[in-house]
Amino acid sequence: MHDMGIVNGTAYVAGSFVACNVYFSGGRVSAVSTGAQPCAETVNASGKLVLPGFIDPHVHFDLGVGANRTEDDFRSGSVQGALGGVTTYIDFLDPVKTADGIKAAFDGRMALARESVTDFAFHATVANPTDPAAALMDACLERGMSSIKLFTTYSDTDRRTYDRSIRELLSLSRGKGVRISVHAENDDLLSAAPFIPVAEHERSRPVISELTAAVNLALLARETRGLLYIVHVSAGSTAAELERSFGGELRDGTIVLESCPHYFILSSDRYADGDGWRYTMTPPLRDEGERALLRERLGSLTCVGTDHCAFPESRKNRPSTREIAMGLGGIRHSFVNMFTEFGPRAIPLYTENPARVHGLYPRKGNLLPGADADAVIFDPNFRSRIDDPASAYHGRETRGKIETVFLRGAAIVRDCETGFGSGAYIRRKIDETNI
Repeated sequence: MHDMGIVNGTAYVAGSFVACNVYFSGGRVSAVSTGAQPCAETVNASGKLVLPGFIDPHVHFDLGVGANRTEDDFRSGSVQGALGGVTTYIDFLDPVKTADGIKAAFDGRMALARESVTDFAFHATVANPTDPAAALMDACLERGMSSIKLFTTYSDTDRRTYDRSIRELLSLSRGKGVRISVHAENDDLLSAAPFIPVAEHERSRPVISELTAAVNLALLARETRGLLYIVHVSAGSTAAELERSFGGELRDGTIVLESCPHYFILSSDRYADGDGWRYTMTPPLRDEGERALLRERLGSLTCVGTDHCAFPESRKNRPSTREIAMGLGGIRHSFVNMFTEFGPRAIPLYTENPARVHGLYPRKGNLLPGADADAVIFDPNFRSRIDDPASAYHGRETRGKIETVFLRGAAIVRDCETGFGSGAYIRRKIDETNI
């Protein structure tokens, strides 16, 4: 007798759609069957897709940057994620330089994340480190973190990590099982002007700054055979060049590319509008040519993360980008937006791919027996318009609706309304099965 059965749906199992029933017991997937099996409760998913719970590998909840703090804490942010089908997300520790700093940063973020209604993990964040790479990695692994985030920019706030340290980290990454995640912008090619109007935001951080930083990182990954993850790729030119010159590394998982829905949907034309400040983030939105090229290169990408970083309007409505709190919300509308654009091609970018890349597989990202019973019942034919005035996507026509969301077998969203849940910290490990 199973605890729960999702019946009569079309499930996404091991990369294929199968007309079957999915059963849960004890918080895990207990069976996937084309025939009926006894269960205590059933949910009829006729005409719907049954998908693994989504994974957002890049969010910023309860983030403080100087005097600015995001609107979403771990509770409200995870609720928004749950409404968007996200059952697991990966947030970031505050930037540090030492192994002891990682320990303290982890404890601090864990205290805040106890309010999460969905499961979560962390990336460590290292800024211009002073400790050896091995010590930093060991501090991460002790806490179940299999990734370290770096920046190749923000030297003005001492967050930039330089090539020598990046190379050292990449050299050890495969052996240690720690993926090196990098915000890739060439610091020397960014504008140093003290006042940059919103209309100049894209030109102040041009495509060439991302492209040259990404190619440099890819060369270091090739030379070291290190595990590289480039976050929020914004430009089609970047994806196209990495595909052309580093296709082998992309295919074997040495290099992994992530992008965000806003780079596929919005363009830098927004910065000319009177409310262009609403759409400011780093890297910035790109022009229509770059947006179109990025869409063509969807196959070069492995993961989609939202980079959800929602600041209040009072911190964004400023005349100069130097004063604006950079970031955009979007976790609630992420999957529906990408499904609208790409249909079923979007599904692995939210499920198996991030689970494998970030050391969550096979516990997360699939509906095979033994996996956590995280699932989304999704109506692919529903048509609507986003009604969310606080969102950059307000008024956008979309295809698909997230109806029910299960976290470890419990329905935390029904009929698009959340009943809340109880999130848990998920330890991660990278091995040969998810490189």
